[in-house]
Amino acid sequence: MFTTFIVKPIFNLLVFIYAIIPGHNFGLALIIFTVLIRFLMWPLVKKQLKQTKLMRKIQPEIKKIKAQTKGNKQQESQLLMSLYKEQGINPLSTFPTLIIQLVVLFGLYSGLNGVIHDPHNLVTFTYPFIKNLAWIKVLSGNIHLFDDTLLGVVNLGKSALGSKSGIYWPAMIIVFGSALAQYYQSKQLIPSAKNQKSIKTILKEASSGKQADQSEVSAAVSKTTRYILPVMIFIFTVDLASALSLYWLVSGLVAFGQQAYILREDEEEMEEIADEPTKKTKKIKDLSKIPEAQLVEVSPNSTTQKTTNTKSKNQKNWQKKSKKKRKKS
Repeated sequence: MFTTFIVKPIFNLLVFIYAIIPGHNFGLALIIFTVLIRFLMWPLVKKQLKQTKLMRKIQPEIKKIKAQTKGNKQQESQLLMSLYKEQGINPLSTFPTLIIQLVVLFGLYSGLNGVIHDPHNLVTFTYPFIKNLAWIKVLSGNIHLFDDTLLGVVNLGKSALGSKSGIYWPAMIIVFGSALAQYYQSKQLIPSAKNQKSIKTILKEASSGKQADQSEVSAAVSKTTRYILPVMIFIFTVDLASALSLYWLVSGLVAFGQQAYILREDEEEMEEIADEPTKKTKKIKDLSKIPEAQLVEVSPNSTTQKTTNTKSKNQKNWQKKSKKKRKKS
């Protein structure tokens, strides 16, 4: 079932792209395939990033709830669920994106593995309508025409580190690139706070009897994960065909661009909200348009505003002058 419903559709999409692009370069087809998958996942990715940012935003409120409940887990859970509902947060919303990414990764790995070991799978493992494409018909007659390189520079069938061949540097550069892309992708979503505690510090404080704050633990774990994930990707892909590393590199770069776009989009929204009051005040530029009875005098030493009626002032002055004249007479 995994092969029928996961591996075969993913593999056939890749082969279809490979068959219709000019030059029929497998590396270029893999790049186009990766970009297409990332953009098909765009709605889920956008939703996931919004949820992640909301979770970061409500961390101070979570701290207050934890301090208020004082270890009462049931009450804490109820208040947290109420807060999530109020803010429109679904803690499980990130799982669909992760599951799809893993499914595509395993399906692609299985398909690429089959092509690397036997290029004839390009013909035998494809759907009938793809077999009838012109280039696939050519390959069925001469499979040696299959170009499994990245623009003739990197052999995507070779691994970066082989037991016999040693280090294959073109593939090693792609592996390093995929690890770096993952690092910056994680760093973009999990910025470091100035006074953020490390896991070592939290464990040290816990051993002395101080209760660890869950938000501080989560932040420390996230920071550590930022370094662990790239290392894991490097270890995982260094022995595999560089085609998989290329997929991971392109996927990481596109994800970084998508995240940057969403973060910038939210910043622009916040700037627009912040500019709204100033826009309203700019509507009245001329003081002559303000009614005489509504002139506002601001004290330089205080923030209070005094509204004075100039008409009443004139009346008071006239009354004072008239009293003085009466006294003289």
